[in-house]
Amino acid sequence: MIHAAQLGHIENVIGQILSFDRPADAVLSNYFHQNNKLGAQDRHLIAETAFACLRRLSQLRALIEPDRITARRLALATLARVRGLNLKEFGGCLKNSESEWLSTLKARTLPDDLAIQAELPQWVIDRLEDASPEAVMALGRAMMQSAPLDLRVNTLKMKRDEALCRLDEAGIKACATPYSPIGIRVEGKPALNRLELFKSGAIEVQDEGSQLLGLLVGARRGEMVADFCAGAGGKTLLLGAQMASTGRLYAFDISERRLANLKPRLARSGLSNVHPQLIANENDARIKRLAGKIDRVLVDAPCSGLGTLRRNPDLKFRQSPETVAALNQQQLSILQSASRLVRDGGRLVYATCSLLPQENQQIVDAFLSTHPEYRIVPVGTALEELKIPLAMGDALAINPARDNMDGFFAVILAKDGK
Repeated sequence: MIHAAQLGHIENVIGQILSFDRPADAVLSNYFHQNNKLGAQDRHLIAETAFACLRRLSQLRALIEPDRITARRLALATLARVRGLNLKEFGGCLKNSESEWLSTLKARTLPDDLAIQAELPQWVIDRLEDASPEAVMALGRAMMQSAPLDLRVNTLKMKRDEALCRLDEAGIKACATPYSPIGIRVEGKPALNRLELFKSGAIEVQDEGSQLLGLLVGARRGEMVADFCAGAGGKTLLLGAQMASTGRLYAFDISERRLANLKPRLARSGLSNVHPQLIANENDARIKRLAGKIDRVLVDAPCSGLGTLRRNPDLKFRQSPETVAALNQQQLSILQSASRLVRDGGRLVYATCSLLPQENQQIVDAFLSTHPEYRIVPVGTALEELKIPLAMGDALAINPARDNMDGFFAVILAKDGK
């Protein structure tokens, strides 16, 4: 049963999100801050319904008469068509006309349009390498689902088996991730931040695909390593644990706010080898001083984020061919700058959470055309060495429909110094 006040909050949130002037999760966070008397169940209902609307927005718009698309109708349609509420479960929230409209809505069929049925913009479909209708539909269906909750075990503090036992003792159902040897997949969305396991830094929330990216860097004890676009530091913390908190690990980022978000995570982790560095841009003097000195560099480049639509479904409406083209210039510039850090015999990993070749292989190809000292190390070979049972070729190309991870791309580049 849904109450009128809950429906009002859902309508308000959807209305604010649909301006697409900022990320949906930021809209929700601000809304809950302003309405701080909402309980946990109300917040969960509002957030889940808003994101369900975003995941099926093209379909919902196609089902509603064009001149009658409002935030309220989208909220009602999401609750009825996507979340499966029947008319009785709306209680007294509905006007008579709305009850009649919802009764007819459930019987309507979607138009024969691949972009609408797959819930992917046509410009994205046009740019996918495998754009067969079957592949597009499989990808679209996967992206309409919510992502699983994955954790990374901090191997400085605990082994995965022990973490699984501790989660079980806390009444949380979880299992080992199928590919990452340090990952755990949790059922549902329990309040992890209340667990001592989380507070102590023994576990961190991190998608399994993101964990694989960090593992491909292959950071070792005593090395000098750089996370070139560190952000809030999820992969930085993984690299630091790989290094057993030895050597020196630089966490570069242009955002003071993102690096500030790293601080509490770093404190929990127990790592002492991480050195956060705020830089003005990819050509900052701090980077130039380290030229040719770094053993391993990770470039998780700014990208469209289209591989994360299960978590951030608003991105398919906030990105465009123009924004991707602007990102392409930035991606190549960042990769070129980061490459100067690598010593002869070192390793560079270029990665994105995008599905688009324009942000992935095409950037790598453009880089290699002017940097003959670098060569590709097949990711498939690296995964075999790590005993990770995931079949890949030269590049890591994770498909959410096939692999049940976010859509990550990565290439390993070795600097031969020739």
